[in-house]
Amino acid sequence: MRVTVVGGGVIALLTAVECVLGGHQVTVVDQGPIPFSRATSFDQHRILRALHPADPPATAAALRAHRRWLELEELLSTRFYERVGALTVLPPEAAAAGALLLGSAGGDARELTPASLADRYPHLYLDGALGGVLEDQAGVLLADRVLNACVAWLKWQPGIELIEHRAATRVHGDGAAVRLADGRVLRGDAVLVAVGPWSRGLLPPGIAERLVLFRQSLLYCRVPRRQAAAWAATPAVPSLGTRRGAWLIPPVAGTALKITSASVCRTVDEITDYGTEDVFRRQLEAEFADLIPGIGPAWITDAKDAYYMSFADTGGPLLVALGGTGYAYAACGGTSFKFAPLIARALSERLTGADPAPIGIAALDHPLDAAAPVPAAV
Repeated sequence: MRVTVVGGGVIALLTAVECVLGGHQVTVVDQGPIPFSRATSFDQHRILRALHPADPPATAAALRAHRRWLELEELLSTRFYERVGALTVLPPEAAAAGALLLGSAGGDARELTPASLADRYPHLYLDGALGGVLEDQAGVLLADRVLNACVAWLKWQPGIELIEHRAATRVHGDGAAVRLADGRVLRGDAVLVAVGPWSRGLLPPGIAERLVLFRQSLLYCRVPRRQAAAWAATPAVPSLGTRRGAWLIPPVAGTALKITSASVCRTVDEITDYGTEDVFRRQLEAEFADLIPGIGPAWITDAKDAYYMSFADTGGPLLVALGGTGYAYAACGGTSFKFAPLIARALSERLTGADPAPIGIAALDHPLDAAAPVPAAV
């Protein structure tokens, strides 16, 4: 089959890889370079963890994604998965339940008490009443290295065409056709739109208006040399247990310490610039001053903002059937990267007429039909 993939981020590129592995011809087109440096997934790193408290299907899916990431490292001949572990800070009862959930799903989990957290991570100020779950089968994905490895592999495959700096202006699912800004029309047997926060311009209005655009501020830090050993032994922390929703990624493989919080995530009307306003930078500095001893402006080497979409009805991802053999991965809900190998494989199977195995995430296992009325939000 001839498959057209619109997008230059992790979902688009991994879907292209899966389609090639299935023996299909693939054209990848994007508005910028491939990989697209403004894609939501293009960054130094992302957390790969399995535990999703009180959500057994998502936890099981994340464990399967962990195994597929290991396979992709071998396929793409690139190391991009640093298995430094992941720590989720929770109240003690929730930590006990989380460790039990992860263990029953086949993962490795250690429940940590408040005292053991303090002993292990003295360079972090954690609430003394909180415990945690430490996952060994988890860590950090070097995101930009993943995307570059996909492109490097694709370029050597037969039947691949990469079209850069050509924005798509219209997509027809029934005819698997993509019209580009320069007037060219790409035709094939199936089409996938995976352009993240730019999705609204390529979807039917009834769906596009239900997508919410978020803007998130991030700070990148250089840790003091005297703390280098402590940070080298620090896992990724998807939740520091704070009311505001702070999390961090430690410095690994030459990357910076990345800090951010749900408190600096806000809805916006459109994509504009990527600079971080001083008010959000100061807000993050103040929030993390209570979490990381000694952190201050001298630590910060860079700041940037990123954008992502979510589906208003669920606050999560959205997969849309466009008719025929056309699909759009229209919103990620901020969770795409860790599940990307499972999403890509399921998408490649849908595009090429196979019946994909369930991922375990309802929004992805049951695509929204673009021709059906969108129910009103509750």
